[in-house]
Amino acid sequence: MGLNGGWVYRDRVGPREAGQTVVAYYAQRYRHSTAEQWCDRVVAGQIYVEGQAATPDQVLDRGQTLTYHRPPWHEPPVPLDFDVVYEDGDLAVVAKPSGLPVMPGGGFLDHTLLGQLQRRYPTETPIPIHRLGRGTSGLVLLARTPLARSRLTAQLRDRTMTKIYRAIAAGPTASQIGDRFTVTQPIGKIFHPTLGHIYGATDDGAFAQSDCQVLGRDRDRLLLDVTILTGRPHQIRIHLAAAGIPLEGDPLYAIGGRPRSPEVCPDEDPSTEQTIGGGGDAIARPGDCGYRLHAHTLRFDHPRTGDRLTVHRAAPFTFP
Repeated sequence: MGLNGGWVYRDRVGPREAGQTVVAYYAQRYRHSTAEQWCDRVVAGQIYVEGQAATPDQVLDRGQTLTYHRPPWHEPPVPLDFDVVYEDGDLAVVAKPSGLPVMPGGGFLDHTLLGQLQRRYPTETPIPIHRLGRGTSGLVLLARTPLARSRLTAQLRDRTMTKIYRAIAAGPTASQIGDRFTVTQPIGKIFHPTLGHIYGATDDGAFAQSDCQVLGRDRDRLLLDVTILTGRPHQIRIHLAAAGIPLEGDPLYAIGGRPRSPEVCPDEDPSTEQTIGGGGDAIARPGDCGYRLHAHTLRFDHPRTGDRLTVHRAAPFTFP
């Protein structure tokens, strides 16, 4: 595929950013690019303040709207095919491959599940009700009507929807893990030098619960089913790592449930998780692949009939 259509990223100046210049604002908030790179974008007419072309040294006021008009770019190649596992007039369930992001972000726009849904359903595009990590394969629930979107989202919020994942994990203490265990490690934001923040195991994070069942053992490796009561970002990756058995091949989360990253400054303000300029560093990021995690079962009430539905898609990997 060629260039995509570009994208417009919007921000609003908060009280802590008031008084900064345009370049300082972007360089601090989106650290994947240097101040010089952001200055070049301002000079090129890609950044606007309240609809007017910005200047590099323009001082910002609280509440102002900023827009960065990113020019079209070549997106990284990813697998774009997905299968429709279930479909009716209100909803659909599709199986996405590992490597395909669900929503735009981090350099991906058209090369996403949403982008491909827009191609397949150009007039009434189904909307994902939840997300899977880019490296996670499996079932994604989509709403095709406002009624479905409202009622399926309510089931997620009320935790009446069941999501079960198949995973391969490994660690030196795997043999000490019981056949059934529950992880309730809180998950919160941790400062990241280029993304602003990243999610990981924190003492003061949000409540999260993962119920795990060991299905197979092979030395220090485990095959598991994981049922998540909550849906925190990267929850299973963080929880299994916190339990001492990170997902095998996970480039980001190490034993303990915190990300592998360079030294960070804990006093820095973790401002955003969105990457809007594209990066080139070798720091591990949440979208990096390499692990094996598959959403294989969804159970939910049909938004119109109320019938309990179960949708299943077998994992694409084997064990051991």
